[in-house]
Amino acid sequence: MATRSNQKNNQNSSSKRKRSAREREARRKTKLVIFGVEIAVILAMLAVLYVVMTKVNDEGPKLTYLAPENLAIPEEVKKESEEGSMKGYVNIALFGVDARTENTLYKSSRSDSTMIASVNMDTGEIRLVSVYRDTYLNLGNDTYQKCNAAYANGGAEQAIKMLNMNLDMDIKDFVAVGYLGVIDVVDGLGGVYIDVDNAELKHLNNYQKSMTDPNLKDAYVPALKDYPYVPVTQTGYQKLNGLQAAAYCRIRYTAGDDFMRTARQREVLKAIEDQAKKADYATLLKVFNSVIDDIYTSIDEKDLMTFLDNISKYKIVEEGGFPEESMRTTGDISSKGSCVVPLDLESNVVWLHQFLFDDEDYHVTAGVHEISEKVRSDTAPYIRNKSN
Repeated sequence: MATRSNQKNNQNSSSKRKRSAREREARRKTKLVIFGVEIAVILAMLAVLYVVMTKVNDEGPKLTYLAPENLAIPEEVKKESEEGSMKGYVNIALFGVDARTENTLYKSSRSDSTMIASVNMDTGEIRLVSVYRDTYLNLGNDTYQKCNAAYANGGAEQAIKMLNMNLDMDIKDFVAVGYLGVIDVVDGLGGVYIDVDNAELKHLNNYQKSMTDPNLKDAYVPALKDYPYVPVTQTGYQKLNGLQAAAYCRIRYTAGDDFMRTARQREVLKAIEDQAKKADYATLLKVFNSVIDDIYTSIDEKDLMTFLDNISKYKIVEEGGFPEESMRTTGDISSKGSCVVPLDLESNVVWLHQFLFDDEDYHVTAGVHEISEKVRSDTAPYIRNKSN
């Protein structure tokens, strides 16, 4: 953020933040929160507007402090952010974590969903990229595995480090949310409009049942036991309630598997954005009050307030997935299991910088070149006979 570099060079400010984080940690342990799906960018916007409207200092999202020097931002990328094609953008990592308790939100759970929200601070345009959870990458510690293991190993800090190292990014902040936050936002906004096709209908209802039925242990979420299961009975463009929308985000057993699932997640994000912009002040305030405790983030109150003056300024204009479709494949990579493999990581990073920052002539760092060669070496024996 614009004020963050000065703040974090001030030792007194840093120590106050760290003390605040420790104090909040004691409070966190008193409350059970179930996290797991992927509606992070809109909840970040909701959190921002909540702070702006209520001006509260003792409530809000669960905060942590991430030291920029621990986030593996390449020196060349820092320069690019200050005076190159990345100048004027704020990039935020969005995590949906497969956790069943509040403690495992912070670490020890794989990130079911990882997105990058790149915000053009001049225009308010937001571009979203889903980083496929099974993508074979450096986890940020020179271990190569499915990238969703980074959060399990080292929480948000390591997951951000993984993104910065592999993708030449300058991410310093994150937002993580879960099932309850998604459901309460959608219900508070009166539902969202989604086009449900025939292949999705059965799975949408099955996920609703599995999330709320205690006899179905694999996906059962105890905090949802009193949420009513209302089956969706027809296809087409229609209003979904919170539980239905959360279940829609989880569908992966259709053509396209996890690639289509991430597209559904982004579709729900955009539907929430549409409804939020139509809501009145009283409705938004009620929604914010209900979800603010279900957000875990590194963005403090002051930066939240500078980030957003008016929610209507911001709009999701483009979305996509990484690795890019024409430059990826899948395969069983030894003991790592089925992975999404960037056929050439360097080319994918060039594409990413063009997509996010309109950089037509990006050159990757030496670090990305080295990781790209390692990914190629590790995966080539398993995918050489596969087509795109």
